[in-house]
Amino acid sequence: MENNNPIGELMQTTMESVKNILKVDTVVGDPIFTPDGITLVPVSRISVGFGGGGIELTPKKEGESKPFGGGNATGVKIDPIGFLVIKEGNIRMVNIMPPASTTVDRLIDLVPQVMDRIDEFINKTKEE
Repeated sequence: MENNNPIGELMQTTMESVKNILKVDTVVGDPIFTPDGITLVPVSRISVGFGGGGIELTPKKEGESKPFGGGNATGVKIDPIGFLVIKEGNIRMVNIMPPASTTVDRLIDLVPQVMDRIDEFINKTKEE
């Protein structure tokens, strides 16, 4: 029995291609330096979908290799979401995405603010 499965090779090849596309530079872009001392760093959001499958059929005659049919698909979506603006040691995020339109999106947008408030509360409690 063969240990080398064609679907594994197919998936491995696709994953290597996706890995080459999705690098840190894709999410956080190269800094842009302006003449007035401001540094802009583009930030993007990446969504990836991946799926695949295959079938190994029974050979018609004994001793023949098993016929194989398979395929896979990958979708990559890159959305620019904003810029980190660095000026005189201060950093702020400037969003370019439209405001959240669904409840789930709004909740996700609020998570960083909630985490900051929890941290402040914990630090304040420790000080007391």
